Amino acid sequence: MTSAMPSPEAIHPSLWRASQLARGRGRVVDTGYPALSAELPGGGWPLGALVDLLVQQPGVGELRLLRPALSEAGSRPIAFVQPPHVPDGLGLSYIGLSLDQLLRVKAQKAADALWSAEQILRAGSCGALILWAQYAQAASLRRLHLAAQSSETLFVMVRPLASAQDASPALLRLALKPSADGLTVDIVKRRGPSRTEPLSIPLQPTPVLLSRHARLSRRSPAEVAARSLQTELVA
Repeated sequence: MTSAMPSPEAIHPSLWRASQLARGRGRVVDTGYPALSAELPGGGWPLGALVDLLVQQPGVGELRLLRPALSEAGSRPIAFVQPPHVPDGLGLSYIGLSLDQLLRVKAQKAADALWSAEQILRAGSCGALILWAQYAQAASLRRLHLAAQSSETLFVMVRPLASAQDASPALLRLALKPSADGLTVDIVKRRGPSRTEPLSIPLQPTPVLLSRHARLSRRSPAEVAARSLQTELVA
């Protein structure tokens, strides 16, 4: 009589069957959207790992999609690295983000933005980090993913939709496209079976969150230049 084959999870928590979502050992934060959370390993956004959001253009709704998760940061700072426009004070307060905890990092060069993001991850002081990047080399992505693993930070890179064709160490990659009532979400990569059908995620309309003509009359978010970031975070 032969004994039953042990389940992959019994051998090691990081193992899983290709037909099922990975459970994983890391922490996650709920997305706030049950239909999306049900399709993600662990039931939410992974913390301490690279997450790719691939968009047709910045501002399609990535911040609104992340809003419930960002609200879980508590009093910890939230870093915006190289956002496409200035964060709008009224819009951000509408979705529950305090300008007091927002750290905006500007960089003249893409390499400086990537360096700044790596320093934030290694410092581990931010609850969330969102990095908008047009292009990043595979080596840079691996460095960022490795730095993220030393933290409990929600780390999201917002990159062009065409980047879906490139390899990435990200544990999770989602392609976002605007729809009439929110977003259409395609799961490009996850630890588990592929999903061919897109998800429809409704989003509440909000004031503009990032704008060339942002209103910052109440309080301006803390603004830090790249390369001076480490001193600012440690102080």
